[in-house]
Amino acid sequence: MSHMHNSIRPWRNIERRMSRKIRVGKRFVGGDAPISVQSMTNTPTHNAEATIAQIKGLEDIGADIVRVSCPDVASTRALKTIIDQVDVPIVADIHFHYKRGIEAAEAGAACLRINPGNVGSEARVREVVHAARANGCAIRIGVNGGSLERHLLEKYGEPCPQAMVESALDHARILDDLNFQDYKISVKASDMFLTVAAYQALAEATDAPLHLGITEAGAARIGTVKSSIGMGMLLWSGIGDTIRVSLSADPREEIKVGYDMLKSLGLRARGVNIIACPSCARQGFDVITTVETLEKRLSHIKEPISLSIIGCVVNGPGEAAMTDIGFTGGGAEAGMMYSAGKAHRKLSNQDMIEEIVTAVEIKAASLRQAAL
Repeated sequence: MSHMHNSIRPWRNIERRMSRKIRVGKRFVGGDAPISVQSMTNTPTHNAEATIAQIKGLEDIGADIVRVSCPDVASTRALKTIIDQVDVPIVADIHFHYKRGIEAAEAGAACLRINPGNVGSEARVREVVHAARANGCAIRIGVNGGSLERHLLEKYGEPCPQAMVESALDHARILDDLNFQDYKISVKASDMFLTVAAYQALAEATDAPLHLGITEAGAARIGTVKSSIGMGMLLWSGIGDTIRVSLSADPREEIKVGYDMLKSLGLRARGVNIIACPSCARQGFDVITTVETLEKRLSHIKEPISLSIIGCVVNGPGEAAMTDIGFTGGGAEAGMMYSAGKAHRKLSNQDMIEEIVTAVEIKAASLRQAAL
C-alpha cells in the first residue's frame, strides 16, 4: 500500500472482534492473526495427483488454507500423500461418517470440518475429538442452513438464525466439555440475510474464531456480489477470522475474490491493487483492455502495491497522488506516468503497458529486499 494509505483515519478503521486464537497447521486463525483466505478443491480427492496440482495452483495465488472433501476411505487414504506434497494447511471435509474424520486426523489434516447435523451421536463426536487432539488437529464446527438437525427444525419450524446459532453452540458445548478449545465455527446459508443475522448473534455468544461464507452463492458474478455484500457487512463490523467465497467457478477465483474483498476493506494487502476508471469518451487510451492486460501480467506479484490507471486528467492526478504507481491518459497518444504520487515522466500509450509492468516489478523487488 502507498505512503498515503498507511496513515490510520478514524472513518476507515475497522475494529475486529477479539476472538481466541487457534492454530490450523502453520497458520493461526483468530485473535490478532490476519484474516485467512481459503478455498476448496473440486477434484476427486482419491485422485491425489490431480488434487495436489489444484492445491499448488491455489497456493500460487495466495491461498492460506485449502479444504478437501473426504467422503470415502479412498479419499482419506490419499490424504497423507496429498498433505506431504503441498505446503498449505489442509482441512478435511467430513460428512455422515465419523470414521473418515478419525482417518483424516491420523493422515495429518490440519483441521476437520464436521457438521453437527450429520456427523452422528455425541459418542461418535467424542471419538473424532480424541483423534483430533491426539494429532494436533483443529476442528471447524460447520453449521449449514440446509442440513440442520431435525429437532431444531421441529422447534423453530424452519432454518432461522436462532436455530443455526443453537446448533453451533450445542456442538461447541460438547467440545468444551471435552476440554477441546481448538475449534472455529461457521453458520452458513445460501440466504444472505439469514447468514448475516446468524453470524451477528453467534459473534455475541462465543469467543471462538469464526469462518465466514455465504454457502452456494452461485456463479462467479452473482456469487461475488452476494458474498461481498453479506461477508462485507460482517467484516466491516469486525466479525470474521477466516473466509471462503463459495463460487460455482474455478477455485482460484474464490481466492482472488476473497483477497479483493479484504483489500477493499483494508484488512489484507497482497498483490497489485489496481484503481481504474470505468472509462468514458474522455479516455486517452483503451482503459478496459489495458486493465485486463495488466491484471494478467501482474498476477504473479505478491507484494502489496497500489496502481492507478485513469483514462484522463479529471481524476487521474488525484488518484495517482494516492498510489505507488500511476498512469493518467492525456492527448496525442501519450499520458503521464506517476511514481510515489508525483508526476514522473510523459509516456506514449504504445509503451505504457511494458513500462508499467517494469515499474511494478522494480517496486516489488525493492519491497522484497526491504523485508529481508
